[in-house]
Amino acid sequence: MSRPPVLVKPFRVHSAIARKRAGVEMDYLPIGTATSTTGSPTSSFSTAPAPPSSELAHLTESLKLEHQFMRVPFEQYKKTIRADNRIFEKEMSAMISSVSESSDSDVSTDEAIHNLSSLASRLQGLKRKLEEGTRIGNLQAQKCRARVDHLELADAENFLDWNNTRSKRILIDYMLRMSYHDTAVKLAESSKIQDLVDIEVFQEAKKVINALQNKKLAPALDWYADNKSRLKKSKSKFEFQLRLQEFIELVRVENKLGAITYARKYLAPWGAIHMKELQRVMATLAFRSNTECATYKVLFEPKQWDFLAEQFKQEFCKLYGMTLEPLLNIYLQAGLSALKTPYCYEDDCSKEDPLSQDSFRKLAMPLPYSKQNHTKLVCNITKELMDTENPPQVLPNGYVYSTKALEEMAKKNNGKIACPRTGLVCNYSDLVKAYIS
Repeated sequence: MSRPPVLVKPFRVHSAIARKRAGVEMDYLPIGTATSTTGSPTSSFSTAPAPPSSELAHLTESLKLEHQFMRVPFEQYKKTIRADNRIFEKEMSAMISSVSESSDSDVSTDEAIHNLSSLASRLQGLKRKLEEGTRIGNLQAQKCRARVDHLELADAENFLDWNNTRSKRILIDYMLRMSYHDTAVKLAESSKIQDLVDIEVFQEAKKVINALQNKKLAPALDWYADNKSRLKKSKSKFEFQLRLQEFIELVRVENKLGAITYARKYLAPWGAIHMKELQRVMATLAFRSNTECATYKVLFEPKQWDFLAEQFKQEFCKLYGMTLEPLLNIYLQAGLSALKTPYCYEDDCSKEDPLSQDSFRKLAMPLPYSKQNHTKLVCNITKELMDTENPPQVLPNGYVYSTKALEEMAKKNNGKIACPRTGLVCNYSDLVKAYIS
C-alpha cells in the first residue's frame, strides 16, 4: 500500500525551536495588552472585541522571535554614542593640556593669539564631528522608533498585513547575508521598509568580507579597532588570527626580519594565552611558502582567508546580537521539524512533500525526526484528512483515497472509479474500506 504524505502547516509548529535558534528565551506579552494587578492580561481598549485565543497565542509566539529586529539598531545607536564620547574626551583632553602648557610658559602676544586661534579651529572641528555624530544618532534613533511602532501595529486584526511585511524583512535579511545587496535594497525601497531592515549594517560587513576575500587585512583590523572594547569583553581572538595571517604573509614574501619585528610588536602580547598557536606560526620562519611539511603547509593555503572571512561573520553577528544563520533558514527549519519523517527520504516520497526536494532535505539534515503519535492520512485528491468521518478506501491496486473524493468521482462517472495515479478503472463496489489504528 502506498503511503500518502503527511501534510502539516509548517510555520505554526515548533516555534519554540525557532525561538531557541534565535537565542531568545524571554516571555513577552502581546503588543496591545497590559498586565492587571492580578497578573492576567487585559486589553488596552475596553471597547474592542477580544481576538480568538488561538490567533492571540500565535501572535505572541511570533513576537518572541523579534529579538534581533530591535537589538541591531539599538547596538548601532550605542556604538555612535560611544564613538562621539571618545572623540569628545580625546579632543578636550588635548586642548586642556595645550592651554595648561601655554599658561605655564612665558609666550609672546603673537604666540598666544596663534595658540588661541589653533584651539578655536580645533573646537570648530570638534563641533562639526559632534554634529555629524548627532545627525547619525538621530537617524538611528528614528529607526529604533520606527521598529517599535511596527511591533505595536501587530494585533490579531491586521496580522496578515503585518506578517506580509515580516516576510519581506526575512527575505531581505536572507538576501543581505547571501550578498544579493542590490536586490535587497530594491525590495526594501519598493516596500518602503528601509527603517525595518539592516542594509547599512550588512554593507559595513560586506566591505570587510570583500577585503578578506581579496587578501587584504586592513579593513578587518580597522573594524576590530572600532569595536575593540566590546570584542575584548566577549574574549574574541579575531585580532590574534588577523595578526597571525599578516605574519604569514610576511614570511610568504621571505621578509623574515620584518616578520620578526612584527611578531615582537603584535604577537608577543598574545603569548600567555595562545602560546601553542604562536609557536607553530613562528616555526614557519624555518620554511618557505611552498613547503611540503603538512603541519606548516596548511598555514600558507588560500583557505586560511576563507576561514578568516567566516570568523569575521561569526564575530559580526555576535556583536550585533544576530543569529548566525539567516532568519529564513530558521523559520523553514521550524516548519520542517514538524514534517521530517523517515518516509521523506524514500524514493517514492510524494512530490507534494517539501522534503522531496534536495534543498529542503539539506536544510532539514541536522533536525530530529518529527514525533508522530498517530498516523495521519491525507487524501491525494482532496488534500483533506482521512478519519472516521471521511474514512479511507482501498482500490484493487492498493492505492488509498478518501470516501468523499471517491463518492464524488463515482457520481460523475456512473459508478466508475479511475485511479489518478495509475489510471486503473474499477467499480465503486470493488473498493475496500480501511481502518486507521
